[in-house]
Amino acid sequence: MPLDYRRFNGPEDSISYKCYTKDYLKTYQELHDCLLNDEGQRQDGRAQNESRSLYARTDMVSQAKGSSYVELKKTKVVCSVFDPREIPHQNEFSQLGQLYCEVKFAPFSCPRKRRPHAPDAEERALSVSLRQALEPTVCRHLFPNYQIDVFVYILELDGSCLAASINAAGLALANAAVPMYDIITSSSVAIVGDKMLVDPTEAEEYIATTCPDDNINHGVITMSVLSGLKQVSDFTQVGSMDIDSVNQAMDLLENECKKLVPNIQKVLVKNVVQGIERMKILEEESKEREKILNAKIEVWKTLLNGG
Repeated sequence: MPLDYRRFNGPEDSISYKCYTKDYLKTYQELHDCLLNDEGQRQDGRAQNESRSLYARTDMVSQAKGSSYVELKKTKVVCSVFDPREIPHQNEFSQLGQLYCEVKFAPFSCPRKRRPHAPDAEERALSVSLRQALEPTVCRHLFPNYQIDVFVYILELDGSCLAASINAAGLALANAAVPMYDIITSSSVAIVGDKMLVDPTEAEEYIATTCPDDNINHGVITMSVLSGLKQVSDFTQVGSMDIDSVNQAMDLLENECKKLVPNIQKVLVKNVVQGIERMKILEEESKEREKILNAKIEVWKTLLNGG
């Protein structure tokens, strides 16, 4: 199989050193017992309904029309958005524009196994979920028969990768000045029995998705919300849960998504302020260059008239 030279290619037979640690060799029951400590807190010191701190910035990729970087502790995601282009291999005219979304893992991103060079089933599923979440957000009727490319690259994975990708994509689309109905935010929750862990880590997601069949409530839910319009743009559920747990999880995720909106707005406002400051600096520099050029022109006119 040919190598993809756009990625960091490592040896095919490499094995993570974590496969030989004591934590990796623990049974499911041992991992479940270590989920919460005696004080009811998670391993990283958070409460069950407490999410990780969000760090975000724009203008991460200089070649892209808009880009963003989102970091949730050890989960790090980069997103790039490019200019609209005509839909390739399209025979019929499309009234609505399309979104082409692609999610890729770095080979070194996952703690349990090394990612292959070719896209696997998980990457394709994440790409589809990302496109379904973004389509209700973008004003696609404004660019008919065109498509916008959205590329997400997961540098490091420690849980909630889909939620981080959606937040990064929404921020990158806003940075690229793509018309949208509202700011999209997303959050995840892991359900293990009667426990609901907001913004789960990779270890917590592993426990929730590998729960024995005798437990009714187990799995991960990711929900994307347009808070200003009070609409749910996407809902993804992995696992088995009853209706009460799903309703409780949706209320919890809706509040978490609302909390993320001011952070995204601060990043966008900061980007606009920095852009205005850069424009002022460029205008001042252009005026100085114009003064220098006018002075040189006057000197040349004097020399020509005197000669």
